[in-house]
Amino acid sequence: MFTTRPTLQGTFGMVSSTHWLASQSAMAVLENGGNAYDAAVAGAFVLHVVEPHLNGPAGEVPILLAPAGGEVQVLCGQGVAPAGATAAHYRGLGLDLVPGTGPLAAAVPGAFDAWMLLLRDHGTKSLAEVLAYAIGYAEHGHAPVERVGETVETVRELFETEWTTSADVYLPGGRAPRPGELLRNPALAATWRRLLAEVDGAGDREARIEAARHTWRTGFIAEALVRQARRPTMDTSGERHTGTLTEADLAGWSATYEAPATYDWNGWTVCKAGPWSQGPVLLQQLALLPPDLPPYGSADYVHLLIEGCKLAMADREAWYGDAAEVPVEDLLSDAYNAERRGLVGERASGELRPGSPGGRAPRLSAHALTAAARQATHRGAPGAGEPTVAVPRTSPEPGEPHVTARGATRGDTCHLDVVDRWGNMVAATPSGGWLQSNPVVPELGFPLGTRLQMAWLDEGLPNTLTPGRRPRTTLTPSIALRDGVPVMAFGTPGGDQQDQWQLHFFLAVALRAPVRGGLDLQGAVDAPNWHNDSFPGSFHPRGMRPGSVTVEARTDPAVVAELRRRGHDVTVGAEWSEGRLCAVARDPGTGVLSAAANPRGMQGYAVGR
Repeated sequence: MFTTRPTLQGTFGMVSSTHWLASQSAMAVLENGGNAYDAAVAGAFVLHVVEPHLNGPAGEVPILLAPAGGEVQVLCGQGVAPAGATAAHYRGLGLDLVPGTGPLAAAVPGAFDAWMLLLRDHGTKSLAEVLAYAIGYAEHGHAPVERVGETVETVRELFETEWTTSADVYLPGGRAPRPGELLRNPALAATWRRLLAEVDGAGDREARIEAARHTWRTGFIAEALVRQARRPTMDTSGERHTGTLTEADLAGWSATYEAPATYDWNGWTVCKAGPWSQGPVLLQQLALLPPDLPPYGSADYVHLLIEGCKLAMADREAWYGDAAEVPVEDLLSDAYNAERRGLVGERASGELRPGSPGGRAPRLSAHALTAAARQATHRGAPGAGEPTVAVPRTSPEPGEPHVTARGATRGDTCHLDVVDRWGNMVAATPSGGWLQSNPVVPELGFPLGTRLQMAWLDEGLPNTLTPGRRPRTTLTPSIALRDGVPVMAFGTPGGDQQDQWQLHFFLAVALRAPVRGGLDLQGAVDAPNWHNDSFPGSFHPRGMRPGSVTVEARTDPAVVAELRRRGHDVTVGAEWSEGRLCAVARDPGTGVLSAAANPRGMQGYAVGR
C-alpha cells in the first residue's frame, strides 16, 4: 500500500521521535558507541529545547525499557502531589477543579530524575556526553517548528502582562519564534553547564549522575523551583495563587521502577505503565475485542473499536488512580470483559458506563456526573475541554496545546523510541513543564509543570488529589512482545487520544500483511485514524462530547455514512490530523531493526541504519 515514507530497516540502530533533531541527536549517540538508553536520554533533553511547548525538564515521563535478555520494566518519572496539595486546601481557595496552569497545578517534577536513573542504571555514557546536544541547541539556537511560535502567540498577552519571565525567553524583542530564525535559551544552557560544573569532582560516571540528582533535589535547581512556586501567579481561575511545592517535597521524591501491566492478545503481550497512567486502557480495549474481528477498516470494525474505547475510558474514570487500589486483574479478566462486551450494540452509545469489576460499585466525580448529564441532552455540543479538533486546517492538530489569555491549555507531549544493535529497547513519552504551563523560572530557563490538574477534588476517588500520590496521567508508552520477546516499542502524544491512536496502530500492525519481510510500521502509522471524546477530558476544564467521533478526511465516505446511521456524531477533520505515532521494532529471528514516524505535523522522523 502507499505510505508517506518507507519503513526503515537496518541492523545497527533505530530511533523514532516527534522531532528530527531529537531523533538525529539520539542516533549520534548510537554512532558514538552508546546504547539505546544513552541515546534516549540525549534525545529527551533535546526535546526539552526543540519542543518547549510540549515538554520540559520539570515535567514528567513514563519510560518502558526492555534490556536485551531481560524483563520489561516501567521507570516512573511521574512526580507526586506535594505534602500541602490536599483537596481541602484547593476547595478552601474556592476551587472545584485544580487550575490548568500555575503553581497550584505543579506536582513534584519527575522527568529529570527518571532520565538520570535510566542513564545511571542502564546507560554507558557520561552526563556531559548526553547533555551536549541539548546544551548546543539551547546555547547556539535551533530553527523552531511553526507550532512553537503559534503557541507563544496564543499566550502573548499573558506573557507580556503577567508571565514576563516567559516573555524574556519566548518573546525576545517582542517577537514570537519564527521558522528559519534561531531560537536560543541561554538560561537553560547555563543551567546544564552549571550542573555539570558542580558535579565534575564527584567521582566516576555513576557518582556524577548521583550528584546531579542531588543538585536537582536540594541544590540551586531545587531552590529556584521552590522560589517560583511561592510567587503569586495568574492561572486559569483568573486569580493569582501560590503553589504548594516545598524543599522537602523535592528532597523526598525519587523516580522508581515497577513491573508493567500486561495483556496477552493473539500471540502478542502488550506492556504498559500501571493505572496511575491511562496505560491499562489499551489493555482493556484489547480484552474487549471479540474472537473474530470485522474486516479491518470497515464500518463494523470502527464502530466496535469506538464503543469498546468508551467502555474502557468509563472504567478509567471510575477506577484508575494512585490514591486507591485499582482492580486491574478484574478489569482484564475474561469474565468481566465478556459481560462488558455485551454492552456494545448496533447503535452508538452516549452514556458514560463504568463497570463493576469484582462486584465493586463504581464511583465517578461530581464533575464527571454533571458533565455527562448535561451533555447527554445536548449531543454534538462540544464540551469545554475537548482537544482542539474538527477545526479549519490552519488550526492546531488534535491534542496540540490550545491556550487562552489566562493560560488555559489542553497540552500535548512528545514521544521517543530507540532500539540498538544489542537488542535494548526503550519507549518514552516526555510531557509537562510546557512553556504555557507556568512562568519560566528565570534562573533556570524552564517552567514548572501542571500535572495535578488531572486529579479530582472530590474525596474518596481513586484519583482524588492526595499528598504523596501520583495524579493519573495520560502518558502511556508501549512495548509489545511476541512469544515473550520484545519486538516493538511505540507511542504517541495526544492526551486522552494516546491509547485510542495506539490501539488502531497496534491492530494495523498485527492484522495487516508485513512488508519487506517485517512489520509494516509506516503503513500502520499512516493509516487513517480517529478518536472519540465520550468521557471527561483529563485537561482543565475537563469537558466531554458524548457520542462524538472525529475521523480523518481520508476515511472511506461509506464508513462515515454508516457510522452516522448508527448514531455516531461524526466530524470529518483534516486528511492528516489524527495521531502522532512513533515506533521501532526488532525481529528476534534475524536481528533486523525497523522504524517509522508520523508525517502529520511535518516534524516527526525516524532515522537509523
